[in-house]
Amino acid sequence: MDWSSTISGFKNYLILERSLSSHSIEAYIRDISKLYEFVRMSKWDVTPLQIDHKHLSQFIQYINKLGLGDRTQARMLSGIRAFYKYLLVENLVDDDPTELLEGPKLRRKIPDVLSYDEINQILSVIDLSEATGHRNRAMLETLYACGLRVSELINLRISNFFPEEEYVKVLGKGNKERIVPIAPEAIKQNQYYIDNYRSHQNIKPGFEDYLYLNRRGKALSRVMIFMIIKQLTELAGIKKTVSPHTFRHSFATHLVEGGADLRAVQDMLGHESIITTEIYTHIDTKYLRETIMKFHPRNKKE
Repeated sequence: MDWSSTISGFKNYLILERSLSSHSIEAYIRDISKLYEFVRMSKWDVTPLQIDHKHLSQFIQYINKLGLGDRTQARMLSGIRAFYKYLLVENLVDDDPTELLEGPKLRRKIPDVLSYDEINQILSVIDLSEATGHRNRAMLETLYACGLRVSELINLRISNFFPEEEYVKVLGKGNKERIVPIAPEAIKQNQYYIDNYRSHQNIKPGFEDYLYLNRRGKALSRVMIFMIIKQLTELAGIKKTVSPHTFRHSFATHLVEGGADLRAVQDMLGHESIITTEIYTHIDTKYLRETIMKFHPRNKKE
């Protein structure tokens, strides 16, 4: 098989079997296309099925010499690994040439996390006398109570909000649905917003089921959520870099530090891999030390 038809088959696999977003698919195809460019530049007369460890090692050396960042290199290597996993699944190759490849060692970047008091500070500066105040309070309560992605928040539907059962139905990455419990305070704020503000809005056709609306009766944009949080953070006098994701990360961190099972947190966040959840959840060294001192048999007094 030539490069063009193999890459085309890989793209169909990502769409139909992996159900990835268009952004993720484009990134994977771009990574494989870079490998193909390198093969042509090196004047190797090889198909994707004939690529071996030696070819890929030279490609890794090449992108390293280009001065690409460690994360970019690691992402490209991840794309190539996915490509050869697809070829193995389709029985087009017998061995995985990426198996022994070594990429750059990445340090785990821990995003800023808000304390419970800092979250309350941000919520306390919302001006509830403004028409959008109760909407903003409901949104931020939901972000923190459910650990939603910003895209999941702006696409949340009234038909997927179940206050009596205390959960929301969320449409996550790859159009995968999940059920997430929602705290009583978030339910109360959302119900108040719906009954006293949203019900009096002129809603544009097509947006009747969207929970959070702008002044024009349409769904909010991602940019607007970022701006709202940035303004409130500054008003609260918090110096950290705070975004919608900070609320998601704080949700996960506070659950884990409170003793929640990591698998349960994984389900609520909508992560396919537990490894991703471990990266999102941050447990400080003091907490780890206290755990070791409390539970390790060598630290127990006779």
